Amino acid sequence: MSDLPTAKTRPASNWSAIWILPLIALVIGGWLGWQAYRESGVDIEVRFQSGEGIVVNKTEVVYKGMPVGKVKNLVLDAKGSNTGVIATIEMNKAAESQLRTNTRFWLVKPSVSLAGITGLETLVSGNYIAVSPGDGEQTRRFKALAEAPPLSDNEPGLHLTLKADRLGSLNRDSPVFYKQIQVGRVKSYRLAEDQGIVELKVFIAPAYANLVRKHTRFWNASGISIDANLSGVKVRSESLASIVAGGIAFATPEHRKDSPPTDTNLPFRLYEDFDAAQAGIKVKVTLSDFEGLQAGRTPVMYKGIQVGSLKTLKVDPDLSSATAELTLDPLAEDYLVAGTQFWVVKPSISLAGITGLEALVKGNYIAIRPGDKGALPQREFEARAKAPPLDLKAPGLHLVLFSDSLGSLEVGSPILYRQVKVGTVQSYQFSKTHKRLLIGVHIEKEYANLVNGSTRFWNASGITLSGGLSGIQIKSESLQSLMAGGIAFDTPTPDVPLKRRVPRFKLHLDQEAANRSGVTVMIKVERADGLKAGTPIRFRGLDIGKVEDVRLSDDLESVMLKARITEVPDRIARVGTQFWVVKPALGIVKTANLETLVTGQYLEVLPAVKNQGPQRNFVALAEAPDRTEREAGLALVLSAARRGSIKPGVPVTYREITVGKVTGYELGQTADRVLIHILIEPRYASLVRGGSRFWNSSGFGMDFGLFKGATVRTESLETLIEGGIAFATPDGEKMGNPALPKQTFALFDKAEDEWLQWAPKIQIGK
Repeated sequence: MSDLPTAKTRPASNWSAIWILPLIALVIGGWLGWQAYRESGVDIEVRFQSGEGIVVNKTEVVYKGMPVGKVKNLVLDAKGSNTGVIATIEMNKAAESQLRTNTRFWLVKPSVSLAGITGLETLVSGNYIAVSPGDGEQTRRFKALAEAPPLSDNEPGLHLTLKADRLGSLNRDSPVFYKQIQVGRVKSYRLAEDQGIVELKVFIAPAYANLVRKHTRFWNASGISIDANLSGVKVRSESLASIVAGGIAFATPEHRKDSPPTDTNLPFRLYEDFDAAQAGIKVKVTLSDFEGLQAGRTPVMYKGIQVGSLKTLKVDPDLSSATAELTLDPLAEDYLVAGTQFWVVKPSISLAGITGLEALVKGNYIAIRPGDKGALPQREFEARAKAPPLDLKAPGLHLVLFSDSLGSLEVGSPILYRQVKVGTVQSYQFSKTHKRLLIGVHIEKEYANLVNGSTRFWNASGITLSGGLSGIQIKSESLQSLMAGGIAFDTPTPDVPLKRRVPRFKLHLDQEAANRSGVTVMIKVERADGLKAGTPIRFRGLDIGKVEDVRLSDDLESVMLKARITEVPDRIARVGTQFWVVKPALGIVKTANLETLVTGQYLEVLPAVKNQGPQRNFVALAEAPDRTEREAGLALVLSAARRGSIKPGVPVTYREITVGKVTGYELGQTADRVLIHILIEPRYASLVRGGSRFWNSSGFGMDFGLFKGATVRTESLETLIEGGIAFATPDGEKMGNPALPKQTFALFDKAEDEWLQWAPKIQIGK
């Protein structure tokens, strides 16, 4: 037996350590495969209209500046009806979730246009495909856009919609300006569904979003706006960029600065230009006179300032009128109410001057006069045929003159104060009863204080001619009133208040009619020969009144004169006053009242001495009254066998000097004598004494002798023709006492030689 251990046996194993290495390799390979699968891209197909600018294995897909894919293959599209290319693009796995139906692809390449330069970076890196993620279902097939899509509405900032009648020179990416600073751009544009307007999408950067308010106005700022007239040329442009590429500008009106923020869901109107944006209120006006008006060019004016324009003009079917659509300044909104007036202004040349001169250059225009601010709003009006009457809202004083006739006055005729123009005639029209004219007058504000309750107005038109033997007087207020008519006035009394808001005055025929006041009287005369309206009434050579009207009496037996006494009427229009007609008197030696041959007859008045009460109706005397009792002097009576050629007015002379006159004559009580009344002037009364002798100095006397020849005697040539009385007073005791009033003397036929020798020394009065 052996001591060696017994060996133990185990079955042989099929596993070998060498298999570890392949297993590790398999795990690593699987992991690498998984990694490759996980990091591998997603293949998609994008159809382009053209493969120009796309390079396989070079052209990348870029999103926000980061590459997210690359073109792997490019083939022609054999299936489509339109020729194109299909690019197979391997997109990053991370972008797989964004590959949906509304995801958009487009090729970016350098572009130079009036709006600017885009894709400039591709000059270095080459063209690339841009992508904009969208929503929808997942897909692997896409159609590329022909151009970059508009800015997304999700971009921070303000996104607005503008509506315009036409696009003009606007384009995508055209700038949007605020005070000539670019604050946004045009995103896109398209025709509206009804194809009547253009809708533009606009983006405003976040920093400027608060500038757009509810009442903000947008206008097309493209190109250059030129406005030329006689006053000069006005050129307007928003910026050089807007001239080249077009642009939009916006602003909020001054009176709308408190406007609330805008609602982005509500579109804005895009006006054609700045002026249209300013005048955004539409008004319809029916015109009966539309000659010379042009849509788009005819302005709407208020006191020389343009407040709107004529946008459209449509003639009615009957051709008798037209409907005008006006666009007015928003500032006028509160005044477009009931009572607002429109009318067409044309150039007019008349004696009053040239009106509407500016219309000769820019054509006829439409004028507006706003109504009262508190009236009901209105947007449709009917234009007047001519300028409206008095504008009570114009600064200054407005008044109405009433007259029986217009004369040569017309709208625009001047209102003169001391030959200075202080206002104009604004209108004229008949009164309700058509019996007189109402003339509307405007006095400028700085001259309004010249008119008060005592003011008198008169027609200063044309020339006033007055003449007589002393000469001819020509009077005219001014050259302008001579040609075009005019009204003058004066204010004799200060501080007389006006009684009405719109005062009313009478327009007198002339200055004399305006100045006359006093009392109206009626004078009855037998005949009206030479008497007419304007015939003067005189006292001692001075005009104290004038005849205003001449007419027959009711019984046709006499003529009634309506006269106005303007000087001392209280002394004239009373009981005892006498009137008579002064006519021309012609004689060989003496000629009286010769001026009446030219100027016509006039009335003379002899006021009553005592005040016995007022009187308004008078009967004119047939001839001048006997004023002996009224005149100062020594009244005497001469007794003669016959009157001879003695008559009232013939002179009474002393030493061939007139010292008195004959005042009348009458038959004596027994009719056997003629009593002649004379009046000696007061200063010569002392020449008549008790011994004075009176003789008839009329005619001439002749003494003839065979040896001494013939002697002819006469007092004077005047007494030779018209008659006269002379007297002489003796010397010494024969002189007698001074004559007494009413003392009677004998009137001898001729003088004795002794009387002619008397030459007493008698002191005469002063």
